[in-house]
Amino acid sequence: QVQPVESGGGSVQSGGSLRLSCVVPRWLSNCMAWFRQAPGKEREGVAAIYLGGGRAFYADSVKDRFTISRDSAKLTVYLQLNSLKPEDTSTYYCAAHRGCWDGDSWWHASEYNYWGQGTRVTVSS
Repeated sequence: QVQPVESGGGSVQSGGSLRLSCVVPRWLSNCMAWFRQAPGKEREGVAAIYLGGGRAFYADSVKDRFTISRDSAKLTVYLQLNSLKPEDTSTYYCAAHRGCWDGDSWWHASEYNYWGQGTRVTVSS
């Protein structure tokens, strides 16, 4: 089955950092994103990147703390998580868009048709 594979999650203290990786067997889309979902909550968009030019988008809650990037040669999308807070505790998913988003509306999870299994991030206070 073709799907992204995430790694890099773990447990850190508040203020710590992690780097998540998402490896794909081939570029499934020019538009990739990271989402997260905490127990009992809806899945929310965290960050997205347009592979063609590297333009990045962020949720307001993570702007200036998280950075999305890609390494085309390694077929990998990264999410650098800095200044982590307990509210960032969640399972993080990498996803490939079914085409690409219109304008800047990258956060609609229903428009992504390739999903990884997720990697768990736990931030303690």
